Amino acid sequence: MAQKLGHLKESPSQTAGPYVHIGLAPKAAGFDIFEHELGWDIAGASAAGERIRIEGLVIDGTGSPVKDVLLEAWQANAAGVYPGAGEVEDGFRGWGRVITDFETGLWGFETVKPGSVMGRDGRMMAPHINLWIVARGINVGLNTRLYFSDDPDANAADPVINLIEWENRRATLIAERQESEPLYRFDIRLQGENETVFFDV
Repeated sequence: MAQKLGHLKESPSQTAGPYVHIGLAPKAAGFDIFEHELGWDIAGASAAGERIRIEGLVIDGTGSPVKDVLLEAWQANAAGVYPGAGEVEDGFRGWGRVITDFETGLWGFETVKPGSVMGRDGRMMAPHINLWIVARGINVGLNTRLYFSDDPDANAADPVINLIEWENRRATLIAERQESEPLYRFDIRLQGENETVFFDV
């Protein structure tokens, strides 16, 4: 006899599985099926502002790089405007999708440094990029933010960072600018010492 709808049990949760790259980033998985793969161009050629590159690793609880991660990024333009919330440059998407290198675990993307954004409560938020991380072993995608080490005053006043009580935990959201070029390093630690702060959004 069939169970009544109200008595059905919840299905077990599943991780992203080994095929996430085929569905979401097929070219990186060896399937050249789209003329333009979605998500690789965040800022577009005509975006104003400083051109930067961001790189890092996703590190598991044992300290090893995770080599099959997909990351999505959302950001405002250099004037602090998100696409859909105001006028932005032609071609500026403000959204991108990258995966880690299958050999090294390194991920990275090029964009423009975002400007400060007005929060929902009317307070200014420091320049930041929102990141969503998914991989095998992660049941629910993880949300975090990346702030910039060369914006210390804006970071100190940011209402989201200030929700985090401990200073050492706040530091897990700061991408460090490298001296040689406009490159920021941002490692994401899934567990253990210096675990990155993740948000329940």
